[in-house]
Amino acid sequence: MLESVPIPAGSAAADILPRLSRLLAGDGPAVLPVPADDPREIRRLHDALAPGTPIDDDVALVVATSGTTGIPKGAMLSASALVASATATEERLGGPGSWLLALPAHHIAGMQVLLRSVLAGTSPVIMDVSAGFDPAALIEAVGRMPGPLRYTSLVPGQLVKALENPEATAALASLDAVLLGGAATPIPLREKAIAAGVRLVRTYGMSETAGGCVYDGVPLHSTVVRIDDGRVVLGGRTLASGYRGLPDHPAFAEPGWFRTDDAGTMIDGVLSITGRLDEAISTGGLTVVPQVVEAALATHPAVRECAVVGLPDERLGQKVVVAVVASAPVTLAELRSHVEQSLDATAAPRELFLVDALPTRGPGKLDRAGLRAALAAR
Repeated sequence: MLESVPIPAGSAAADILPRLSRLLAGDGPAVLPVPADDPREIRRLHDALAPGTPIDDDVALVVATSGTTGIPKGAMLSASALVASATATEERLGGPGSWLLALPAHHIAGMQVLLRSVLAGTSPVIMDVSAGFDPAALIEAVGRMPGPLRYTSLVPGQLVKALENPEATAALASLDAVLLGGAATPIPLREKAIAAGVRLVRTYGMSETAGGCVYDGVPLHSTVVRIDDGRVVLGGRTLASGYRGLPDHPAFAEPGWFRTDDAGTMIDGVLSITGRLDEAISTGGLTVVPQVVEAALATHPAVRECAVVGLPDERLGQKVVVAVVASAPVTLAELRSHVEQSLDATAAPRELFLVDALPTRGPGKLDRAGLRAALAAR
């Protein structure tokens, strides 16, 4: 039977640690984590994933994907997959340690912080991020973490905020590793963090792989990666057994493998993600990958954050547009010129939208569909 388990915000999230310990031991019903303080999200997850109904005995955890369709899918993870993931992380980082939870724990990245703590026998330090990420709270939280090894997991938007606060930056630099995932990391952001002494580890993975399974481009011990016609396909011990209620989903059609929607390359054992296959923009008969344009734009000194989408255009089919959170005044002409220094003119944005913040979904992932709808309305 699948059981819905509300996960409270802040320090009260520690109350579920005994339950997670039993979960990893294979004791008790499968768990569907839901946010305790969000009745609307609870209803959405319950409608889609049907807690209170039977589920395979080997499923320990059902984690909702943050998906782009608005209808969550539930990745079914076994206790052995979760243990394999946490063990491989410890091995890559240098051993078990204490963890700082700065992400919502009903998503896989936050849940893994708690699970790794349980397996390491340490007590996590937990930030309340229900009202947003506060760099000042990060400073205090890091100060409460015991050693000798200390880790945390963040999304790029949180890192941006932390690096704007010198004391928060110093706190992050004191940790043995800062896992960064959930969304693409702009090169300037990565370089700024590294220059400040932050031991950054870029992670790639998803709910379907029990979280991050590739660190800094190199698969973890329990993960295998192959590229099929430019598509990233993942396998290994951390893989989900499928989606709840969707036994014939094509992503899991090949036993032991998960077909992602990510485009990538594998060179000398290092994986590089080049974009999303389902987000490419067709403009004037040519294909533009948003993430490639975003990487070029992120190197402009006035661009704090940015996102590229395609909007309907009578002549081109779609036109490339960009939403920018700016740190200084900037014009469309300047951004077009900047992109054209490294990419074809086709990739340069034809319209600029200045915004206060980019919309996100799940654990800090860009809500590209929501952004596209909002820009189209404008």
